[in-house]
Amino acid sequence: MNFAKRILEVSPSETLEITSIAKKMKQEGHDVVSMASGEPDFDTPDFIKKEAIKAIEGGFTKYTPAQGILELRELICQKLKKDNNLEYLPEQIVVSNGAKHSIYNIIQVLVDQGDEVLIISPYWLSYPEMVKLAQAKPIIIKTVKENNYRLTPALLEQHITKRTKLLILNSPSNPTGQVYSKEEIKQFADVCVKHNILVISDEIYEKIIFDNKPHISIASLGSQINDLTITVNGMSKSYSMTGWRIGYACGPKAVMKAVANLQSHATSNPCSISQKAAFCALKNSEITKEFCRIFEKRRNLIVELMRNVSEIEYINPEGAFYLFCNISKFGLPSAEFAKKFLIEEKVAVIPGAPFGFDEFIRLSFAASESEIEKGITRLKKFICQKQ
Repeated sequence: MNFAKRILEVSPSETLEITSIAKKMKQEGHDVVSMASGEPDFDTPDFIKKEAIKAIEGGFTKYTPAQGILELRELICQKLKKDNNLEYLPEQIVVSNGAKHSIYNIIQVLVDQGDEVLIISPYWLSYPEMVKLAQAKPIIIKTVKENNYRLTPALLEQHITKRTKLLILNSPSNPTGQVYSKEEIKQFADVCVKHNILVISDEIYEKIIFDNKPHISIASLGSQINDLTITVNGMSKSYSMTGWRIGYACGPKAVMKAVANLQSHATSNPCSISQKAAFCALKNSEITKEFCRIFEKRRNLIVELMRNVSEIEYINPEGAFYLFCNISKFGLPSAEFAKKFLIEEKVAVIPGAPFGFDEFIRLSFAASESEIEKGITRLKKFICQKQ
């Protein structure tokens, strides 16, 4: 069978083998520690689940407007004004089936064949594949240790060409957990305005930031960058609602109208019941502070434990719930390291290759403190055996 060329250019997931082996080992009764998760390990709060049940029992089970129900979009506008210093009208909001869906929609609307999209490496693994599906070219901006693996204005400028259409900015970042300061983001904004480059600001980890660092939305830093930016957020990480599939995007009216049009033909509306649950969650956003407190405590724990693993350097996370660790001293590709670690010590981690850094692995601390302690103890044992 002949497949479309664009789908053949999409890379298969390098993590499937790891997760498949881990699942099989658990089914066989092995004590597997999972440090691979990309989602909070605690349940969706009961008050949110009850609102969803209420929606079901009330018959709120039909189609909604493709861009989401008005009351939810109005509440998102209030949230953006309060938290992000962003002012939008409901018609500038599109609610989608998760933040990933929002980003996919935006890329499909903005990017054409031959366009170049700037992606900061390490990156979330789906960014390049989404760009390829739009028949555009992902341009990887490789960061370096000397700059603590952070983007700089000079590095950004170096990768801009006449074909550059879009920059994808992710802060807090998956997989590094880094949070860009207002000064840094303002410099990026200045470069994008200078070259008329559009920006997707992926802010899905916005509520999971440590050490009292502020979150800055690039679109809030002036009217010129606001006109170039589409901000993406959602309910998955901050509210532990990954399976509910609610994300949203906001931006210039013309862009969001096109996104709504695309979505109306692709998926129609996001789940009606999940929209009611999301409305309830946003109305009770204080819960995110407790979740952040838990993650910060776990961050402190895993960093403290890793101080005893001197053979591995890591990027200190300022947000999200990942520890990105350098395994280059062991001379193994990240997928092979992860597979051996899983088979020999029964700990599941994610290889760094899909994030653009094959010399790293990603440890998730979206796990209980006891599981984190067990996982790092096994990591120390594993690397001692490899020396």
